[in-house]
Amino acid sequence: MKSVTLRPALPPSTLRNGIFALVFALGGLTGTPCAEAAVSRGFARLLDAVVRIDVRELTFDDGTRRHERGIGSGVIISKDGLVLTNAHVVSPRAVEISVTLANLERVSATLVGWDHWTDLAVLRLDLDEVKGRRLSFAHAEFGDSDALYPGQTVYAVGTPHGLTRTVTRGIISNPRRYFEDSRAVRGYETGSFNTWLQTDAAINPGNSGGPLVTEEGRVVGINSRSYLGADNLSFAIPSNVTRRVAESLVRDGRITRSYLGISPRDLQDLERFYALQANTGMLVASVDPGSPAERAGVRPGDVILTLNGAKLDGRFPEQLPPIQNMIASLPVGSAVKLSVKRGTQTLELAATTEKLESRVGEEWVFEKWGLGVRKVSRAYARESQLPDSAGVLVIGVQPGFPAAQSGISRGDIITTVAGEKITDLDQLKRCHAAFVEKPEPVLVEAQRNRRIALYVFKP
Repeated sequence: MKSVTLRPALPPSTLRNGIFALVFALGGLTGTPCAEAAVSRGFARLLDAVVRIDVRELTFDDGTRRHERGIGSGVIISKDGLVLTNAHVVSPRAVEISVTLANLERVSATLVGWDHWTDLAVLRLDLDEVKGRRLSFAHAEFGDSDALYPGQTVYAVGTPHGLTRTVTRGIISNPRRYFEDSRAVRGYETGSFNTWLQTDAAINPGNSGGPLVTEEGRVVGINSRSYLGADNLSFAIPSNVTRRVAESLVRDGRITRSYLGISPRDLQDLERFYALQANTGMLVASVDPGSPAERAGVRPGDVILTLNGAKLDGRFPEQLPPIQNMIASLPVGSAVKLSVKRGTQTLELAATTEKLESRVGEEWVFEKWGLGVRKVSRAYARESQLPDSAGVLVIGVQPGFPAAQSGISRGDIITTVAGEKITDLDQLKRCHAAFVEKPEPVLVEAQRNRRIALYVFKP
């Protein structure tokens, strides 16, 4: 998200008419005059629902508390002012959110819910401000992303590089592209539970969170990312995913998912090594240490044939997200029965799901120490093969401050401060408060490369 503030020189109606003229000139909208009029009305409504989002948020990475600014795009999806955008545009650390409407007026907004697993966030416009200033807005309508086909014309609408209300035209290149990224959304994981729409419509920095729409102006995706170094190789989150996630975020403020600890991989071209028929089972690539799957006896190289009696088909990469989403959609604490093929044996195993957690824990900064930290999550502990999730991870130190002077560095895990074992951030906050009230040297134990090191934070 690049902070560039540019506004169109023309009023919105003139801009909109110019866009229609360009679209028709390119041959993007065809048909009878009545059909073209209907398409025009739908696209006009869509344009009036697309917004620019300006965000100011806290960051802790360098051992100090500071604010950063960014911009992105969004689309209003309801008459009560709900705005859909990307999780990497607006995060829970946002301290100020403003939304620029189609009439170029800015209004305040608040974060309703955030889901990095699908890179989606929902905002709500300040309706009191909207009514008090006698402003108005339109809301977009969703289309069916499952009905999209390769070659279908689509338009990406948003704020690329700060250029508000820009439309780019392209086609659906692939309606079910699969990829996962363990650090794509501010270091958080994404892409495990959905496939993506691939398009050659240009999606540039600032387009994030804007809608991908059909010729009728129906939202079939939320623009998310581009492939660096490629020519218009871009990706959007399918609308059928975004609708489900948005509904949950509005209802609960968050999405709770279940976890077994299995990393799958596709079976294509491997079936003969496992004596399997095609389209049978899901291959286990790895099992997280200490996870429900490991405790149940699942091992890497196993092939899961059924889950709670339902047959699994993980032959192709695109088939893996629905299977992972099926597991994630189970209630936390659910009993799961797995039929597993291991060699010539078929085993019946049982596991109990846990709550899915991100590898990225809560973050904080201790300014008198010049220390930025992150709580060690259960997922991070398992990934790093730590004995438990106690302690906090150092994510930044500020030069010249006590933490930096002691020699502690990014990647160390603080386990003990002043003789007190650190299990959560609140304990470390109390230790820091005591240091602020009565500055004196503090002995800190930290784990580095599986060894304990000692550091002294001096006033």
